[in-house]
Amino acid sequence: MSARFLGAHVPDAGGLVMAVRRAAASRMQAMQMFTAPPTYYGEKVSAKAPKVDAFRKAAAEAGIALRHVMVHSAYVLNTASPEPEKAARARSGLAKELERSTAYGVGACCFHPGSAGDSDPGEACDRAGDAIRFALETVAETDSGTRVLIENTAGAGRTMGRSAEEIARMLARVPPSLRHRTGYGLDTCHLFASGKEIAVSPEAQRAVFDEYERLIGERPAFFHLNDSQHPFGSNKDRHACIGEGLIGAEPFRWLLQDPRSEGIPLILETPQERDEIAEDDATADPADERAMALLRSFLPA
Repeated sequence: MSARFLGAHVPDAGGLVMAVRRAAASRMQAMQMFTAPPTYYGEKVSAKAPKVDAFRKAAAEAGIALRHVMVHSAYVLNTASPEPEKAARARSGLAKELERSTAYGVGACCFHPGSAGDSDPGEACDRAGDAIRFALETVAETDSGTRVLIENTAGAGRTMGRSAEEIARMLARVPPSLRHRTGYGLDTCHLFASGKEIAVSPEAQRAVFDEYERLIGERPAFFHLNDSQHPFGSNKDRHACIGEGLIGAEPFRWLLQDPRSEGIPLILETPQERDEIAEDDATADPADERAMALLRSFLPA
């Protein structure tokens, strides 16, 4: 049985080195981070060599392989937008995110495709796929093999990426020569909120993952492990701590027993217990500690 690489999106107060140290304090084997403030496009922000070197050194000391580090792109990137200016800026922001992620040498950056607005959903998918292609053509591949990964969405309003069909259409816009540099991942809260039956039974959950794998042609490249504050099919993206939401704890046991959770980052994005953290505080958040302990108890023997 291959390893499961558990981690979280850890607070980066004090910089990314401190984020790595907080991940290490919880004995995480993976982690997620921002490379720029997530409420801005970040299309002009570059990765500075001293920060890159310090981050890589900290990750090596923590025993966290760079291929198991995820970057989450800015929330404001709306690559599906029908407004040319917004779509172009989001496309540039995604390319810049790939540039920074590649500089840090991490395994992947993920992004939310955005909203179709009042446009045709299929055309919105195509715009999101074209943004991926633009990023891959703009940023040369390096030895780290950093990938651009689509994250499924909860489906609120006109947001794209709630279904396997939509993600498959986005990825179909990427030429075969670049296809290995992209893919997708699944967020459990988003699956549940979008009406996917991941909490009914192990068989029903496997059927959901089978559908994504069949329609897209590959397994997910990561999982975001989040319980849900809102009911099944609500289309609301509000995360809860594992076992404290409406998904419940047991479906996460099923997921960790599924072979598709092997060898990829499994990232918590659940609420932290501490509202604020000092920049020099490298201790783990108690909520992350509890969640990690629970998830480890679900790992296959």
